[in-house]
Amino acid sequence: MKKLLLTGFEPFLSYTVNPTMKIVEELDGETIGDYTIQSKIMTVDFASSGKQLLDHIKETEPDAVISLGLAGGRYKITPERIAINCKDGEPDNNGYSPVDEAIQEDGPPAYMSTLPIRKMVNSLIEKGYPAEISNTAGTYLCNNVMYEGLHYAAQNKSSMKSGFIHIPASHELALQHGKIPSISHEDLLNSVRICIEVLSESDK
Repeated sequence: MKKLLLTGFEPFLSYTVNPTMKIVEELDGETIGDYTIQSKIMTVDFASSGKQLLDHIKETEPDAVISLGLAGGRYKITPERIAINCKDGEPDNNGYSPVDEAIQEDGPPAYMSTLPIRKMVNSLIEKGYPAEISNTAGTYLCNNVMYEGLHYAAQNKSSMKSGFIHIPASHELALQHGKIPSISHEDLLNSVRICIEVLSESDK
């Protein structure tokens, strides 16, 4: 049986609920296809999130990594195509707001996801879930974590697939926030399960 490291984030900025946190907590220990899931919650902290992800990778020794992030305002499940070597954005949960900082000083400008993102999107749409590939993960913590995972794989474990999936708000969060579109928690959860199934099938 293969191991999948599945990560989500704690609440941040004006988002008092982070649906990715609930999803990874529910999926922890579940087996989907050939993957047994080991879940971790990431802090929204530019200074430590990269090291935190690498510590989780070294601890779990996964065959693949899928990181989840909330994209408040999006209305589709959006696997990310690319991570760029840049930290820039609004303050993290410790109040730090980087400007044009490199994630890895000696790293390449960008990495492409090694997840089967086109197959994931096609499968989601076939099963009735709104989805599309995203060509920008931004420059906030989601991009930061995606880049770190791909950089580690490129440097240390080329067989380890890695990438990032942004999800919309859950209804719970949208009701609290008041100004963003949402998808039910059940549909978000099932969408992530479908993506993991596709990953497992693509390995065969």
